[in-house]
Amino acid sequence: MAKLYFNYSTMNAGKSTMLLQASYNYQERGMRTVQLIAAFDERTGRGVIGSRIGLEASAIPFEPHEDLFRLIATLSGEGAPIACIFVDEAHFMTPVQVWQLARVVDRLGIPVMVYGLRTDFQGKLFPASQELLAIADEMREVRTICHCGRKATMVVRLDAEGKVLHEGAQIEVGGNEKYVSLCRRHWDEAMNGAWVAEPV
Repeated sequence: MAKLYFNYSTMNAGKSTMLLQASYNYQERGMRTVQLIAAFDERTGRGVIGSRIGLEASAIPFEPHEDLFRLIATLSGEGAPIACIFVDEAHFMTPVQVWQLARVVDRLGIPVMVYGLRTDFQGKLFPASQELLAIADEMREVRTICHCGRKATMVVRLDAEGKVLHEGAQIEVGGNEKYVSLCRRHWDEAMNGAWVAEPV
């Protein structure tokens, strides 16, 4: 039975690497997969899923207004059956798009595996992540560690001088130069002025 899977973590946990490996496993067995990524995430190029360890694969870029159910229904009518849908940076979706993916699972019978952040740099849920936490069939935490060795569950955003930012847009694309993953204790200290990152 097809399911909607939400694989979540903080930054630098290897979500994109896991996605690319899982998709490759299907493809190695002759199965067709479809990979999606938000169009505005162009860190490794438009329509490219890239990992910190250098793995990359092409993906279909989608816009916030795009109907993902309609897109996948159209693709499923072209060529071999789709064995699985993979979505990177799932927190960039809209809640409506999360429901569209749920309909892909329920009406088209295609498993969907999404990978993304649970919370933003202020410790608030992304709207898409909140929707996924509410309706996903299965949730899997991808773990990474804080500089202290504890499990990192939060992330801070840094300015160009390495100072912790407390305000700003919820969605701002960036990598190690802009975000640091921390445990709850060190995130709390960072947001309350007791911790400063080393300049990048």
